[in-house]
Amino acid sequence: MAHPAQRRWYPISFAVAILVLLPLSVLLLSWGEVDREIWSHLWETQMPRLLGNTLVLVGGVSVGVTVIGVSLAWLTSLCEFPGRRWLDWALMLPFAVPAYVLAFVFIGLFDFAGPVQTLLREWFGSGLRLPRVRSTGGVILVLVLVFYPYVYLLARAAFLAQGKGLMEAARVLGQSPWQAFWRVALPMARPAIGAGLALAVMETLADFGAVAVFNFDTFTTAIYKTWYGFFSLSSAAQLASLLLLGVCLVLYGERRARGASRPASERPRGKALYQLRGIKALAASAWCVLVFACAFVIPMLQLVVWFWQRGRFDLDERYAGLILHTLYLGGMAALITVSVALLLAFARRLAPTRPVRAAVGLANLGYALPGSVLAVSIMLAFSYLDSQLVIPLSGWLGGAGKPLLLGSLGALLLAYLVRFMAVAYGPLENGLARIRPSLPEASRSLGVGGPALFFRVYLPLLVPGTLSAALLVFVDVLKEMPATLLMRPFGWDTLAVRIFEMTSEGEWARAALPALTLVLVGLLPVIGLIRRSARRIGH
Repeated sequence: MAHPAQRRWYPISFAVAILVLLPLSVLLLSWGEVDREIWSHLWETQMPRLLGNTLVLVGGVSVGVTVIGVSLAWLTSLCEFPGRRWLDWALMLPFAVPAYVLAFVFIGLFDFAGPVQTLLREWFGSGLRLPRVRSTGGVILVLVLVFYPYVYLLARAAFLAQGKGLMEAARVLGQSPWQAFWRVALPMARPAIGAGLALAVMETLADFGAVAVFNFDTFTTAIYKTWYGFFSLSSAAQLASLLLLGVCLVLYGERRARGASRPASERPRGKALYQLRGIKALAASAWCVLVFACAFVIPMLQLVVWFWQRGRFDLDERYAGLILHTLYLGGMAALITVSVALLLAFARRLAPTRPVRAAVGLANLGYALPGSVLAVSIMLAFSYLDSQLVIPLSGWLGGAGKPLLLGSLGALLLAYLVRFMAVAYGPLENGLARIRPSLPEASRSLGVGGPALFFRVYLPLLVPGTLSAALLVFVDVLKEMPATLLMRPFGWDTLAVRIFEMTSEGEWARAALPALTLVLVGLLPVIGLIRRSARRIGH
């Protein structure tokens, strides 16, 4: 039975869990009334293509991120070759590049009128044609280059954690490095690879910006078009529920595949096991450099070129407004999300009862909800509250009788809170776990308790984790496109919205300025992640 002091944490944890469950319940309730005309049109003209495109996209990205992520992780963690030390961390930098930024850079570079094909025609004649970049293969390639770090980071950590003894035992038994990889290292790293693959697939299902740039219709673009094309919020919510079902299936499949696997318990290994020489070393270096160049170096150079050609002329008052809106949304969302996540972390620590653990687990499920799903569900709920409560109450009080919740800044911040709660909770929980229970107990024995205990003991020790959580949420909010695009109040354009507007008009050069800004800000948490990873391996 819970102690009375523990029950005080119940309202907080339950309230946050209800916020996450709200989108799910709204999506389920949206099926109470079906617009047969819209659904008939969707099924006859778009649904088979949407389903086929989504499945092909998920399948292609799954294969691509697994092959690239695992191969790079194996090379950088177990092999020694020229450039390994800097490629080891450089291959994480594509984390900072939003998918929609890489998408419009690739189209601008490799389209028929782009600089690559133009230069090739000048060199080899006007009859030369490269494969169309605006194709299924093109969008799959872009998403693979953006999302492979999920698999790379987790697989690399798994390979390093396997230690030296297992691989040496395999070599004693006569296994070649290739056989040891397939029979020992890869099976043991399967849970980590599966977790990274699940993250990549969820991001693929949730992606809106990249597929919109390629004009490649999936469920996310269908949600946007149903809302703004057919003006049917309920039909958009029903489409969103189908997308959410796909995300839930991915999560369930990942957990089932992981099963009862446990990570290796050997001492982590910091040195490479295999010294590659000759053609093998050259091939390893070339493969890693090729991926890094395509995913980060070439796009960044092209953005700088476009910025100097055209983007720098957009540095005016309007752009200053875009930056202010973006920073304000990111800062407010980070402050609110970190504050709520800190309360959840303390609830989990000070009241570790089954109801609190379940509520905290539900509160962290929001990261699995695509931004478009959250946007539709929250706006549907707020539309109902406006029509049934706010407008009648406003009219009764003599007001204008206008909706206040729909399209408000509060609705957008709520979507950010639900979406990125798990991002903030992770660093805070880890930071809190490092504080031994004996420390606050000693403080209480000295007469320090209540708020003073938090501000004088907990908060100073939680500063690193709090800053990491705030920075991660801040950057994720800056890059979030679907929720911002669908829910922003009138006049609240951000850098991500500006990129969408410019790329929708084919203005690649003018999109370079906001894209470079987002990437440079996004590099901050990635560099922090790299430094922490290097520190753990060093110890």
